[in-house]
Amino acid sequence: MKDIILQNPICAILRGADPREVIPYATAVFNGGVRMFEVAMNTEGAAQQIEMLREAFGDQAMVGAGTVINEERCLLAEQAGAQFFLTPSATESTLRFCAERDIPLLPGVMTPTDVALCLSYGYTTMKLFPAGDLPLGYIKSLKGPYSGTEYVAVGGVGPDNIKQFFDAGFIGVGIGSSLAPKALVAEGRWDEVTEYVADLVRKVKQ
Repeated sequence: MKDIILQNPICAILRGADPREVIPYATAVFNGGVRMFEVAMNTEGAAQQIEMLREAFGDQAMVGAGTVINEERCLLAEQAGAQFFLTPSATESTLRFCAERDIPLLPGVMTPTDVALCLSYGYTTMKLFPAGDLPLGYIKSLKGPYSGTEYVAVGGVGPDNIKQFFDAGFIGVGIGSSLAPKALVAEGRWDEVTEYVADLVRKVKQ
């Protein structure tokens, strides 16, 4: 999972998206330089959205399933063609499911206990959630006893603070509705969404 994140340090999170806007929005984001998408499995029609994105982008983008918190969602996401899974917590059933099937997983952690559980299943790259509610230095506290672990910041990440998370040592971030101004999305101004996302990607690379 670490290699996937290093190649795609920004993940666009789709939660509760209008099915009619999924492809136009994702295309605008893709054209702006973000090539990794997460569809939250508690979104109505999530499996269909994953299938739509996989068909639209093929091997040009990574499409994953988020909020995969039980075996039912695991199976649904796997059948839809999700290329990786994410969880909001260290959910043992999902850890076991992915480990047995060799599915790339970004498990959610917040405490040292969570980190230890994920490590016991062989997962060294994790999603710190909710990152925005924790001190930026918290990642160093986790890396101290758990050397060799890497983290992706999710929850509370936006254009105004994204650089701070990378500067603090995170190797990636996940951003939901704040990835692009809501007005641009609502009005279908996709070229402007692309420009906005491209500026954000440039900021991160700097």
